[in-house]
Amino acid sequence: MKRRKHDIYATYIKRIIDISCSILTLILFWWVYLIIAVLVKFKLGSPVLFKQNRPGKDEKIFKLYKFRSMTDERDENGDFLPDEMRLTKFGQILRSTSLDELPELFNILKGDMSIVGPRPLAVQYLPYYNSEERRRHSVLPGLTGLAQINGRNTANWPERFKYDIEYVENVSFMMDVSIMLKTVSKVLKRGDVTVRGSGKVIDFDKYRMQEQGQDINNGK
Repeated sequence: MKRRKHDIYATYIKRIIDISCSILTLILFWWVYLIIAVLVKFKLGSPVLFKQNRPGKDEKIFKLYKFRSMTDERDENGDFLPDEMRLTKFGQILRSTSLDELPELFNILKGDMSIVGPRPLAVQYLPYYNSEERRRHSVLPGLTGLAQINGRNTANWPERFKYDIEYVENVSFMMDVSIMLKTVSKVLKRGDVTVRGSGKVIDFDKYRMQEQGQDINNGK
């Protein structure tokens, strides 16, 4: 059977573009990484990088790299304070400008991610996807994606997953180029941003439990 053009692109060409663009960006903007790392160290402390497990293609778990954006402040019992209390003004700037996500280029080089694809979400969400939503994991997760240029993280969960599935079904070179260009515009305008940890974004697992009439405080 003859392969469709977008299959060839997704299987072979897309990976070559990912590697080439990542290496070029790191070579040209290594100094940006250095400046941000120094600022994170000075303002937030160590470690400079935040690492967290995320599901990738076929739900294979990988370690995602980001610049740290929160402090390590704890309560009297030694537990971390809520995210909104540990997220500083500097951390909000990193997140709203997406500068905290620059280390994900190393994930792209490793083959964990692609430049364009559905965003890798929390591992804790995995039990809550339905079969249609789970299709977002049939491709490599991305640094940016179709959902990010259509509301970014202010869109509701059904809308975000709709865009993810649309991307999976129609991935192509021209679509990736369009998404990358529109992402640059979104980031420069800092539009459609609701910073997770500010108390304005409900996690997907809690959203799904609410949808099913469950108590989000105990998960029952």
